[in-house]
Amino acid sequence: MLKNVAAVLLDGVHPFELGVVCEVFGIDRSDDGLPVYDFAVASAEGPTLSTHAGFSLTTEHGLERLESADLIALPAGNSYVSRSYPPELLDALHRATDRGARVLSVCSGVFVLGAAGLLDGRRCAVHWHHAEELTRQYPKAIVEPDVLYVDEDPVITSAGTAAGIDACLHIVRKEQGPEVANAIARRMVVPPHRDGGQAQYIERPLPRSTCDTVGEVLVWMERHLDREVTVEQLAARAHMSPRTFARRFQQETGTTPYRWILRQRVLLAQELLEASDETMDAIAGRTGFGTAAALRHQFVRSLGTTPQAYRRTFRGPRAA
Repeated sequence: MLKNVAAVLLDGVHPFELGVVCEVFGIDRSDDGLPVYDFAVASAEGPTLSTHAGFSLTTEHGLERLESADLIALPAGNSYVSRSYPPELLDALHRATDRGARVLSVCSGVFVLGAAGLLDGRRCAVHWHHAEELTRQYPKAIVEPDVLYVDEDPVITSAGTAAGIDACLHIVRKEQGPEVANAIARRMVVPPHRDGGQAQYIERPLPRSTCDTVGEVLVWMERHLDREVTVEQLAARAHMSPRTFARRFQQETGTTPYRWILRQRVLLAQELLEASDETMDAIAGRTGFGTAAALRHQFVRSLGTTPQAYRRTFRGPRAA
């Protein structure tokens, strides 16, 4: 169970990436019935550190704080791509993974994990700007520059800036369930999931509620995923011409009605595969795919895996 979290800092740390970790794990949300983490910020280079934004940070904890952490987070920092790291920090990260703790990097924090040898033979994510350099420095790492994050338990790596939020919420979801992750996302006013270049095994995101003119239609579509609908029918619900509706839909959601509803159907199928014992035919009917074969086809296209394999991953062999 995830209870104890430490963010370890080096000189030149980026405040935003540090703030991401602090926001997810360092705030008491017990008033919402959410778990409270034993969270601390530790320094690998003395009690006072500079940031790339021109101000300093002070912390009372050193590397000893990492010894009790279930999760150690490494935010990005200035010149992390080209600097050397304290051997004591690298040793502490090895001890942590050896005893079963997880390590998480945000953006260029992944270079610390590379220096510790924890990327060897593992897939990893990094900001696209650093992907070539990470590959050059650590050729045994399998760098995937087009994803938001990669979970190679116990090593979780994420791409630049806000992708750290995605990775943090993924860890919460994995350890404490989608309800907790979604509730934290609500408090942060962020989506619990953003699509990346690689399909992620994630819980269904919160419905969009910020669309000005197609918001009511989105709600209706979400509640009737089992129905076959046309753009003309949706446009009539929005009291627009099909052409105007399609244009407004693209402007406000960033995608087409077909792609939007297809994504929602796949996400609902994920939810049902995780939380129910329904047959593939039943899930296909509830999600609007019609047949188990059609469900399988769209599932593989979207996520790169079959519904049966997905169910095994999240519910174990007996569920499949």
